[in-house]
Amino acid sequence: MNLTKSRYVAFRQCPKLLWLRINKPQEAAEADESRLAAGIAVGNLAKGYFGAYQEATATKADGNLDIPAMIERTKTLMADSSVETICEAAFLTDGCYCAVDLLHRENGGWAIYEVKSSSGDDTKDPDEVYIMDIAYQRYVLDQCGVKITGTYLMRLDRNYVLQGNLDTKALFYIDDVKNSVSTEYPKVAPNCAKAKEILSLTTEPDKDLHEGCNAPYECAFKAYCMKAHNVPSPSVFDLYRMSWKKALEMYQNGKVSFESLQDEKAINEHQRMQIERTLKNMDFIDKDTIRAFLATLKYPIYQLDFETVQPAIPVYQDTHPYQQVPTQYSLHILPSAFGECEHLEFLADARSENPMREVAEQLCHDIPTNVMVMAYNASFEKGRIKEMAEAFPDLRDHLMAIHENVVDLLVPFRNWAYYRPAMNGSFSIKKVLPALFPDDPTLDYHNLSGCVHNGGEAMDIFPKMRDMEGQELADTRESLLRYCELDTWSMVVVLRKLYEVSK
Repeated sequence: MNLTKSRYVAFRQCPKLLWLRINKPQEAAEADESRLAAGIAVGNLAKGYFGAYQEATATKADGNLDIPAMIERTKTLMADSSVETICEAAFLTDGCYCAVDLLHRENGGWAIYEVKSSSGDDTKDPDEVYIMDIAYQRYVLDQCGVKITGTYLMRLDRNYVLQGNLDTKALFYIDDVKNSVSTEYPKVAPNCAKAKEILSLTTEPDKDLHEGCNAPYECAFKAYCMKAHNVPSPSVFDLYRMSWKKALEMYQNGKVSFESLQDEKAINEHQRMQIERTLKNMDFIDKDTIRAFLATLKYPIYQLDFETVQPAIPVYQDTHPYQQVPTQYSLHILPSAFGECEHLEFLADARSENPMREVAEQLCHDIPTNVMVMAYNASFEKGRIKEMAEAFPDLRDHLMAIHENVVDLLVPFRNWAYYRPAMNGSFSIKKVLPALFPDDPTLDYHNLSGCVHNGGEAMDIFPKMRDMEGQELADTRESLLRYCELDTWSMVVVLRKLYEVSK
């Protein structure tokens, strides 16, 4: 079985990760399909960075890669002096295989260009894992006798702003990683040998939890390994704002269960409260702090929630890679704490040149400048409002007035004024809501009809509406609207709950 660059990087994170990917892939957590799709889209766009290119990719009848054919085609293309750039140039040596994203002819040899869908600029150094990846490729090509004249990392330039047609040259930021690769290079051969040993094992390697479970990325098999090592739930790893490194230290010292942590001196007061309340199955309510928060509120209150899209490659004018672009919002307007709500909503046209403009205009129509606006984890909503104010000077005064009037419903929870064991150390609305209302099916996002049940689905489906028509479009719009409506209705019932428990 060949070692590939992705398998090599997996080994560098954790040898057991490599073995599990090959032998127990079904145990992995579900992959982020949107992230995979972004990587493919960015990779395809990068192919034309140097102009004309040739593809070395070849597939079998069953759709799998035909590696021998790719290797032979790569040799043929490299021998053709008219070919400047080869995409997915394939090489194999002593069981080590790689396909180079872009192999570009320059300076009497070939340069390796590795394409990543992350963003960067001259203020952000490349992640170490990228250097491992490129160093492995250089090693394989060196062993195949290829003259390498440069090693580069291509990332999306976070400072690029789409104005007019997409400028592929300006979109990508290129790092010359020669020095970093040279430092990493001596480690490649011995690590390849060790990785091959792992691939040859017929039994699962014995590897305890370690820092590689969470770095450089969260391992897809972390839950599997925690179960295999009999980590209880809840455990030290579930404590509020507990770093993985600190939790590991306690785990290695036998401090894992909440029972074993009761007398632990290295935990803070909030973590101790979480442990005590969970073991006693008791709520904690600080009525004075809740009342103090409620006393700051002025009605009417406009409960606000945005939904956004975050394209890796900017598709909307005046936006940059991975910008959170608002596409819709929901408003529940409370005339008083328990008064009858008015609901307003807006969903932009998916075919719009920039839906952010539509959202900004309607937001200014729906929210006066002198009212209190409430959001949950308000930094997100305030961030989007500020970005819209900067993008549209004619709406700036109104938008910034809204921005300055935003209050955060998260505050009493973040201050531990109200805690229930079911929150499990988290104050996200998706944890707080079911903890406060465990038996209300109308507040369960899983019970929503249609295609949208979470923020990820909302983010993914909006761009696809560009290609929808008729009933499919109508049904998708309705699903998006009902999802966003539940977000602000959830805030209404959570706020009312605070009034109830503070009596």
